[in-house]
Amino acid sequence: MQTVNCPGCGAEVSFRSSAAVMAVCEYCHTTLLREADQVRDIGKMSAVLEDYTPLQLNASGVWQEQGFTLVGRIQLRYDAGLWNEWYLLFDDGSDGWLADASGQYMLTRRVPAEDARKASVGRAPAFEHLRPGEPMYYGNLRFEASDVRAARCTGGEGELPFQVGAGWTAQVADFRAADKFLTLDYADGYPPAYYTGDMVTLPQLKAQFLRETDAISATADRYRGKAVPLSCPHCGSPISWRPGVANFVVCPSCHSEVDCTTSTAIVLEKHAEIEALQTSLTPGEVGQIDGKPYTVLGLVQCIDDDDEDASTWVEYLLFNEQSGFIWLVEQDAGWDRVQVLDVWPDTSKPAAVTLAGQKYEKGFHYKSTVLYAAGTFNWRVQAGDATWLTEYGPPLRRLTREASPTEIVWTRSTMVSRMQLAQWFKGNKALAALKNERDGKRAAAPAGDLAYCRNTAWGVAVVMWLLNGPLALFGNGDFTGLMLGTLLLWVPLWVVQYVTDPESRSRDRDVGGDADGDGGDGD
Repeated sequence: MQTVNCPGCGAEVSFRSSAAVMAVCEYCHTTLLREADQVRDIGKMSAVLEDYTPLQLNASGVWQEQGFTLVGRIQLRYDAGLWNEWYLLFDDGSDGWLADASGQYMLTRRVPAEDARKASVGRAPAFEHLRPGEPMYYGNLRFEASDVRAARCTGGEGELPFQVGAGWTAQVADFRAADKFLTLDYADGYPPAYYTGDMVTLPQLKAQFLRETDAISATADRYRGKAVPLSCPHCGSPISWRPGVANFVVCPSCHSEVDCTTSTAIVLEKHAEIEALQTSLTPGEVGQIDGKPYTVLGLVQCIDDDDEDASTWVEYLLFNEQSGFIWLVEQDAGWDRVQVLDVWPDTSKPAAVTLAGQKYEKGFHYKSTVLYAAGTFNWRVQAGDATWLTEYGPPLRRLTREASPTEIVWTRSTMVSRMQLAQWFKGNKALAALKNERDGKRAAAPAGDLAYCRNTAWGVAVVMWLLNGPLALFGNGDFTGLMLGTLLLWVPLWVVQYVTDPESRSRDRDVGGDADGDGGDGD
């Protein structure tokens, strides 16, 4: 390990990795470039924007039975958001990268050029020819492009294996196959550098020394996860937002989009003047889900592309400091809980996909367009944003492929009863009223159905006995047929009672719809 004094402030700056060529002073952000046995000052690196990530420098973990430590970070920004790339040093002296984007983590190592050529089937595609969804064969796996974008570096800290500064641009394409991850990095031109690895979770990595949920961010006086007042720069209305969690805000008063990742909040684009939605949940509302407090950050109203009978629905983004992001989707038919998948399904057959041994048949394919947005988001959302959705059944636990011009995401939706929603958000009067109203309608329906069936059964029974009773009495004296026929008349009554009984339906819905609300596979 090489340690030098920062020429900017005199603090000690260490190079722990033999592969590191530059380091950023944690005190004054002076960037030091290592050349042979000397280091030189090449200016200051912009400070990173502290966000919702629990990761920090010197956090540690274990991957493939090898311990590692996070020693550096760069922050990359694209037109609709940003993500972190953490540089890590393994105990054996090798290195790797841990990508951190919207609560998902990808750990990869660089593949030597010769090994990459052997594993690749054909030449690597040119970056400008890549599109999300395109296949690529690497090793024995068929990968699918999940994310293709250009991004610029907006900040960094710690040690890094190459020279980088604010404004440095990277062109990267990510590919997915189940839980396997492949990245082609075109930052140095063609051919690209190959990185391979896995989708991971922090518990899988046995991560330690993470940031505390209430830790104060080290830069820009930002308090992670705490609501902070902000005035809309367009109309002056107050906006409550959570810095470090969601940095793109839609003003609820004038619908202007505000970018809070800059030093001064600026208006990006003013939304069309439309009447605010009357939604069941509102930004800032807190619900107890799985025993944890989840805050509603923002909501978007979407519409499909059915020309004859278009449907609209509302998607709510929720956040918890320990568990990250989830979505709740409100439709006329009911509610769904939606989670982004770390592991992608097998898509080799066009008519169906397979995940964890379960087959999902292809269903609806349609375009979803954003009509309205309000609240805070961890990416830039705009009215007019379009995504192509392809659903795969069964309906109670549905998979959905969401494709935009720059990325593909797979999600799993699990039905949630209105009773469950009312329990999660106990102080929400709108949800309680809606539940009571629908329960009342369901309770009233059985009375009418049961009365109709009873009257019908009695009428048919009387006619049947009047016509056939004398024949049985003065004939062979056998009333077995009449008795059996009378009993069968009451079968529709029992069916209606079961189908329309609210308690029976509620029990069945909870059993089939993941009553515990965990959204998981149960494995």
